[in-house]
Order: sequence, then C-alpha cells, then structure tokens
Amino acid sequence: MRSYSSFLREKFGCRVYKVGIDAGFNCPNRDGSLSTAGCAYCNGDSFRPKTSNRIKPIEQQIAEGTEYLRLRYGAEKFIAYFQSATNTYAPLEILAPLYEAAVARADVVGIAIGTRPDCIDEEKLDWLQRLARKYFVTIEYGLQSASDETLRRVNRGHDVASWRNAVAMTRGRGIYIGTHLILGFPWESREETLYGAAAVSEAGIDFLKLHHLHIVRGSLLAEEYLNRPFRLPDMEEYANLAADFIERLDPGIHIERLFATAPAGQLIAPVWGKSKAESRRFIEHVINKAVVI
Repeated sequence: MRSYSSFLREKFGCRVYKVGIDAGFNCPNRDGSLSTAGCAYCNGDSFRPKTSNRIKPIEQQIAEGTEYLRLRYGAEKFIAYFQSATNTYAPLEILAPLYEAAVARADVVGIAIGTRPDCIDEEKLDWLQRLARKYFVTIEYGLQSASDETLRRVNRGHDVASWRNAVAMTRGRGIYIGTHLILGFPWESREETLYGAAAVSEAGIDFLKLHHLHIVRGSLLAEEYLNRPFRLPDMEEYANLAADFIERLDPGIHIERLFATAPAGQLIAPVWGKSKAESRRFIEHVINKAVVI
C-alpha cells in the first residue's frame, strides 16, 4: 500500500502536513441550489479541524495551523487545505485571491481543494493549471460511492458520470486528483462496494481517501439510524473490506486516509472503543497482511 505521507516526503524531502482552512464557503446541497437537507451522512462540524475558523482570515488560520503542526509533529512544509464545505463553489474572481493568499507563505508548498464534481469548470481549472506550474495543487473530488443508487439514497445531488467528467477535465493539467469514498453502506453488496476500486482506478486519480460509514449527530442518517438501527461493520470487518478494496486498486494510487473520525460527542455509531492511533495500527496491520504491492 502506497501512502500519501510517503509520497509527500519523497517529493519534498521533508515532513509535509496539511493545514485545514475554512474559507466560509457554502454547498449547493445546503443552500437550496440542489437541496437544503445536505448529504445524508454529513454534519459539517464533525470534520472541521480545530485550527480552522471561518471568522478568521485565511492568513491567520494558516499561521496558527502551521505553528500547531510544527510544534506537535515536527512539520517543515505545509499544504493549505481548503477543507470545509465546497471550495470551488464561487466565481473565480472570489476564489483566486483566496487561493493566492493561501500560498503566500514560503513554507506553504501548495494547496488542496476539497469540492464536489459538479462545482468545477474549465475556467477554474485553467487558472489552477497555471498555479500548478509554481505550486503543488490537488483537487479532491467527493464521490462517496460508485453506485448511482447509493448517491441518490444519500442525497448527493450528482451521479457517477459527473465525477468521471470532472476527473477527465482535470487530468493532464499538472493538477493532482484525489477522491473520497465511503465503504460500508448497508444497502450495498460487497461486490457493489468493491466495484469502486475499479471505477477510481480506471478514472486515473492520484490520491484516495477511504472512510468507513459512521453516523454523526445532526445528519439525516442519524435520524434514520436512531429510529431503525441498521448494522454497521465492526473494526475487523471494515479492515478486511478495506484490504479487499485496496487489493483491487491501481497500485499507483496513494492512500491518504483509511477510515473516518468524528468527535466523541457527535459520533453515534459505530463505536470501536479504540483510539485513532490504535484503530489506524489495527487497520494498517490487516491491510499489510492481505495486500502485496
């Protein structure tokens, strides 16, 4: 299994960490453009980093985030990560100054932009292509499932074809491409879930974030789960599913994340009873035993 962290170390020759930024963007799945309900699994506060604060200027968020990561992890270089909400959901004249502000520091080597595949266009990609000549630029497209039926059930507001189109538009521009997938939807068969490995491999992405399905307070799935609980994989089952998935991936894809996390006060299920570090070690152990690349 090829890790994202090792990729960054090889590329930059030092420890490189992402600094989470909240630039105050909205989402078409919440502002009424597509829906006001949001994705069924989503509560934005469950993944907002402690060092981001949409009230603070981006420069201040980066300064505080880099200082924290430098002291805690010995980080030397940084990637400004536009993480919260949909970070291309605005006209380019609004986006460009924000992106430029994020790379103004000498110790910031690039940006990563989390967004939806239906919120990108040629104009924005042309601008980011020019930025990528000087900086490390990644666009992370949320897909979550390679099943259109699942995307409908979780109220994503786009289909798999939209994601494929976004990836195809982005390829060949010097921009790295990431994708997010969730494993463990209870209505998907194992075969349907594992098909996602073929889908992302064929599309030609660089980085992949895997998440296990978890239920957080304030989400539509939380309401459904509390009214009629459904089964979720335990840690061992999830680790084996992730191992089977990774074994089917293009070996050139680097894994950026293996499972999801949420604050204890927001997490409803599954509760694995392990720390983040313990969970990561266990899942990595299962995968490394099963996957030979």
